Amino acid sequence: MTVSFSPRKRREFLTQTLGLSALAVSGSAFAQAKPTIKIGFVDGWSDSVATTNLAAAIIRSKLGMNVELVPLAAGIMWQGVARGDIDATLSAWLPVTHEAYLANFKDKVQIVGTNYPGAKIGLIVPEYVKATSLADLNTHRADFDNRIVGIDAGAGVMKKTEEAIKAYGLEMRLQPSSGPAMAAELDRAYRANKAIAVTGWIPHWMFAKYKLRFLADPKNIYGAEEHVDSVINPGLNTKAPTVVAFLKKLSWKPEEIGAVMLAVEGGAKPADAAEKWMNDNAARVAGWLA
Repeated sequence: MTVSFSPRKRREFLTQTLGLSALAVSGSAFAQAKPTIKIGFVDGWSDSVATTNLAAAIIRSKLGMNVELVPLAAGIMWQGVARGDIDATLSAWLPVTHEAYLANFKDKVQIVGTNYPGAKIGLIVPEYVKATSLADLNTHRADFDNRIVGIDAGAGVMKKTEEAIKAYGLEMRLQPSSGPAMAAELDRAYRANKAIAVTGWIPHWMFAKYKLRFLADPKNIYGAEEHVDSVINPGLNTKAPTVVAFLKKLSWKPEEIGAVMLAVEGGAKPADAAEKWMNDNAARVAGWLA
């Protein structure tokens, strides 16, 4: 059966059809217009992995935006945020560990908030080790095979350790490696009850797994307590203001970040551990998004 339209009905039909098509195109363009948020992090740092994956889970699930996580060395991470290649990092240790990076890029980045207060860096040893201070480390250096096990060479804690070696006249070599490699060496030494000194920091899952302590630092080379800050490229204020508002409020406690770090250390994928924590702590997340 053939249906015929009057000229007026034909015009109305075409107008409605074109209007619906325009709405469909507009809706599709709107969906595609959602920005992708690029967050830089240091893959070998368990706190960086935990906080970054939690933020990504919340931004994706609660703010409806795409997130790309970019693993980088600390210096390149700061440079990426300053240039706008990276929108944000939640792994800025201030005021001491990353002070050189902030000095270089302070006019090109914006600190929006502290996501973890009470952070600390230094040399860490098992509780059974005889040395209690950097000042007496030389006395026991043979117990440590005359070495300090470090992480990636460009890290702030490595630079501070180089300063400490000079300041205390330590006759020990600093051995660069990576976060995971350092943790593996610590585990082997701990199981064998052998002395080991590693460059480290808190928050870190290893404090929940082993009985450890920081060596006293009477010359204060490593500085006092620090905080881990969220730093953005200023362009993110325009690109995704709701993300910036969230990052300004995101701040969690030792037992909270510890739960995610331990889950990852136990074999969970970082994204899965972060998403589980997000779902289990809905009220806490809602407070950051209010």
